[in-house]
Amino acid sequence: MVLCGAIAWGAVHLWPAGFIALPSALRSALVASLAALGLLFNLWPKLAFGRAGTTVNPLRPASSRVLVTTGLHRLSRNPMYLGHALLLVAWACWLRHPAACVGAPLYMAFVTRYQILPEERALSATFGAAYEAYRARVRRWL
Repeated sequence: MVLCGAIAWGAVHLWPAGFIALPSALRSALVASLAALGLLFNLWPKLAFGRAGTTVNPLRPASSRVLVTTGLHRLSRNPMYLGHALLLVAWACWLRHPAACVGAPLYMAFVTRYQILPEERALSATFGAAYEAYRARVRRWL
């Protein structure tokens, strides 16, 4: 996520023309709202995982003991990653440049390929039909 934010910042500096004029109050409110939502989507599910007694470690999905499908997981199978993407959108709004919009989609493509797809395979192997039913009713992102 941090790397994608840095890429967005770099893209702005490679193409310095094109800044979008936004009133300061609107920009601040938009950035604060998106950042708060991003933090909520990132932190609330971690609390749910802790209450359920299962791992939040994305590098060890096979060690999951409980399939969490409540709270924000009713809206997205990956609310923590969605929270990261929302933080990158907030960052792009702060930067006020169309080139900064590269960060969130780049992050989403990377995390889908290298984190989410392997997690989905591990969860399917661990939880079988229950995970497949959950997958059928809840979208990967939103």
